[in-house]
Amino acid sequence: MLFFSFFKTLIGKEIIVELKNDLCIRGVLDSVDQYLNIKLAKISVVDEDKYPHLLSVKNCFIRGSVVRYVQLPARDVNKELLQDSTRVEAREQKRK
Repeated sequence: MLFFSFFKTLIGKEIIVELKNDLCIRGVLDSVDQYLNIKLAKISVVDEDKYPHLLSVKNCFIRGSVVRYVQLPARDVNKELLQDSTRVEAREQKRK
């Protein structure tokens, strides 16, 4: 649940999602669910020459299992909050 909570704080921010098929999509994070499925708005494809058929697409839904990486703008990441949350979750895992 750590990453789900973290991604919820980034709703409305621009991110880049790299898929397992090497497609990179830039867009504004519209929503995310507990399976890390991602909905992007105002999308653009990073390599438009390779994927010209996606130029007309304005928003998309990405299944969490096909995501390789999510690139986040450094200015939007609260590192202290993320580190604290990671420590809390690690403590909870040890208790189980």
